[in-house]
Amino acid sequence: MKEKHTKKPMKVSGIISVSSKGTGYVSVEGKDKDIEIDFARLNTALHGDTVEICIHSKGKDNTRGEVIKVISRAKTGFSGVLQREKGVYFLKPDDTKMYADISIPEMFLNKAKAGEKVYAEIMSWQDSSRLPEGKVLKILGKPGNNDTEMHAIAIEKGFDNDMPERVKEEAKKIKTLGMQTKDYADRKDFRKILTFTIDPEDAKDFDDAISIREIKVGDPALPEGGYEIGVHIADVTHFVREGGTMDEEAKSRGTSVYLVDRTIPMLPEEISNDLCSLLPHKDRFAMSAVFMMNKNAEVKGEWFGRTVIHSQKRFTYEEAEKSINDQNAHLHRELHILNTLAKKLTEERFRLGAMSLEQEEVKFVLDKNGKPLKVIKKIRGDSNKLIEEFMLLANKKVAELFSAKVDKTEKDNGVFIYRIHDRPEKEKVINLAFFLRSLGHKISIINDQIPKQEINKILQKISGQNGEDTIRKMIIRSMAKAIYSTKNIGHYGLAFDYYAHFTSPIRRYPDMVAHRLLADFLKTESKHQKANKEKVAEFQKIAMRSSEREKYAADAERASVKYKQVEYMSLRIGKTFSGTISGVTEWGMFVEEHETKCEGLVRLREMKDDFYIFNEKKMELVGEKHKKKYSLGDKVKIKVKDANLERKTIDYELV
Repeated sequence: MKEKHTKKPMKVSGIISVSSKGTGYVSVEGKDKDIEIDFARLNTALHGDTVEICIHSKGKDNTRGEVIKVISRAKTGFSGVLQREKGVYFLKPDDTKMYADISIPEMFLNKAKAGEKVYAEIMSWQDSSRLPEGKVLKILGKPGNNDTEMHAIAIEKGFDNDMPERVKEEAKKIKTLGMQTKDYADRKDFRKILTFTIDPEDAKDFDDAISIREIKVGDPALPEGGYEIGVHIADVTHFVREGGTMDEEAKSRGTSVYLVDRTIPMLPEEISNDLCSLLPHKDRFAMSAVFMMNKNAEVKGEWFGRTVIHSQKRFTYEEAEKSINDQNAHLHRELHILNTLAKKLTEERFRLGAMSLEQEEVKFVLDKNGKPLKVIKKIRGDSNKLIEEFMLLANKKVAELFSAKVDKTEKDNGVFIYRIHDRPEKEKVINLAFFLRSLGHKISIINDQIPKQEINKILQKISGQNGEDTIRKMIIRSMAKAIYSTKNIGHYGLAFDYYAHFTSPIRRYPDMVAHRLLADFLKTESKHQKANKEKVAEFQKIAMRSSEREKYAADAERASVKYKQVEYMSLRIGKTFSGTISGVTEWGMFVEEHETKCEGLVRLREMKDDFYIFNEKKMELVGEKHKKKYSLGDKVKIKVKDANLERKTIDYELV
């Protein structure tokens, strides 16, 4: 009799995504569908954890599995309200994807009281039949209070309002020492050249400035005539020394965070808002990229180095916009020249295949207690685009400088942190093409990609039309995420072969790394040094950490905006608005209100006029009886039915 051999279950590892309903999904290479893990088989795995799973067979399709091991936790800290029942304390997490309450033994309450919002950390969780056990690390305040809620959002993503005392002390010492006379040596002096900053009205730190000097025809610097344009960036690394307390804190944070009502800086305010900020009418140290440009915005010469500058004017975007358009305004001629050059740089970028993917953004006007009074749309005028274009130029040229000095036969041996953006994945390209074709757009796929020129033509065509924002969002969702890496693959969206982040060292750690590498390179004046494996590994670790922190910062920023949107609509229950369908699912459709961008859900069960069926391929709801359709991009009238601050959700109903 033959012995039966049972097929061993397949074991794989991956990152698990957990829905708010407690169902897990793990993407596995080679499988079209994610492996679904039902709640009972999560075995303590939480959203974002790296897990080992066992795939169980289900007919021809292996789509169900079970977590057999949590390899590493994505996070262990959670904000929420501390509650007490029958003498037992537990944390009710704000994170809707955290499906378990956290038990807090009395000895780990850290003076917290029931009803307070706190931040707690899971100490251990091995048995899924029991609650995880944790300890309170910080008392955040009263739930519903603006400061409490913003702090809760930030700290859960790893960004604390407070700097460690040792970091503050180091910053105070450096500020007291200030700019020493000896530090002016070996710096190119730009103090007599017209220099100014252009920033938002509410900006607290100024890490970039522009200088402009006209070059007459026949000048040896540029015989054909043109302009010397300086992009001057705060010389943060002159003050923040590598390996110091402040540097280690900045490396850990990775980035500053911009919430609705506050900035949580990467560096202490003594540095970010004062000593390194390019304030008007003050000498400031800078790391500069200076370009000799002809009137066609072609770069004919470049210089990089440490400088001392003296900004003569601090423009807001609105003031700069006025100066560009008003011949009688202060510095109109200089701003007009810069704007003309910027437009030519933009034209050249798009000629080479850059994409225009900016989305409309909103800003909340808050009262003194943080309550949202109104929402205004951010306007991107020529002044915004002018600054953006010259920052892109500086970032690109710094990356090119390093790449040009690397031995071409051993290209990957050079140490540098690039900002890279990969091509979209094939499956996402196919899905996007299907979506755009369903809206009547002609789309071709060449070498697994939609030609960027076709995307740009569609974006130009739909400008100002119904569903423009929705289409932009779908295109952006199809794109890969830009990240930091020591291995250069270019930047797909910008159509640059080489690109780095160099222009914001006050708020981004990779920019500080770029400044240090540039300073070392200029000092040695030699060929770019080949890096040993340990050095490359160290910089790649910084790149990966910075990419991760950037994602968490973006999550925190979105969460703060969402909280204010829900709060805004909670004061407008029963009011009617116009909106656009921004998403369609089997349980309803998401609608984005036009003026405030507040997105909410119209639930399928609330659509009483017919029985609606979800067409997944066309992303639409179709009435069974009357055949009425609701599709992405359709305009609808909505009424605010409910706004839940605890769950950060808005419910609309159709009018």
